[in-house]
Amino acid sequence: MSPTLTRRRTVAAAALSAALIAGLTGCGGDDKSAASATGSAAPSASAAPQANLTVLAASSLTDVFKTAGEAYQKSHPGTKVTFSFAGSQELAAQVKQGAPADALVTADTKTMDGLKAETGEAKIIAKNRLVIAVGKGNPFKIDDLKDLADTKVKVVLAAPEVPVGRYSKQILDAQKVEVKPVSQEPNVRAVLSKVELGEADAGLVYKTDSAKSGDKVVTVEIPDDQNAVASYPAATLKQSKNAEAAAAFVAWLSTPEAQKILQDAGFQQP
Repeated sequence: MSPTLTRRRTVAAAALSAALIAGLTGCGGDDKSAASATGSAAPSASAAPQANLTVLAASSLTDVFKTAGEAYQKSHPGTKVTFSFAGSQELAAQVKQGAPADALVTADTKTMDGLKAETGEAKIIAKNRLVIAVGKGNPFKIDDLKDLADTKVKVVLAAPEVPVGRYSKQILDAQKVEVKPVSQEPNVRAVLSKVELGEADAGLVYKTDSAKSGDKVVTVEIPDDQNAVASYPAATLKQSKNAEAAAAFVAWLSTPEAQKILQDAGFQQP
């Protein structure tokens, strides 16, 4: 074989080898390159910030947020959501004391407004209304708010600094109904528990809580013109060490998926 032909074959082999290496490099590129080549983007769930989130939430969200948290974790692999439930006033105290948490959801706008220095912009994610929860069989035949003024009826209310307690006082005062509660509880779940256990004959609670109680209590509706609307704002906490992931969760609460979970539980649209 002539030297010239040998040189030509060597050059051709080198060019082919370079082309093959370039092709393999392109196939082994990152996900973004692959996505660009196929014209499709990477799944949003896998791209979402991953973190262990702690969310402070009002007691009346206990059941529905457990369901919502499971749904969120399923669609956001690598993110774990842990909830801490309490009365909104207790949650506010925890935030002011610097409790390690990432987001906050209260049962009223007043409490959230008092935390503007500690939170991001709040957005209402749901609404609720009050009902009268009475013992099994409704032995005192309670039909409306005025029946709660009967001194024979043991009524339990939430403390006035608690959102549901404040709403209760608002609607009772508007109807000029004077009630002397046998106790004032720190949150709505405590009020409901008193009625469920027979320690009280009646109490004012959120509609969603009474519904979750099943046949343990009888629910007496309060007409809209005598009722109060509870709004639930959600916000990130500025002290969060997972700011991006916390913002993603708060934003998710307004998505159709989250809203369906809330509405299935009896909450109203914001």
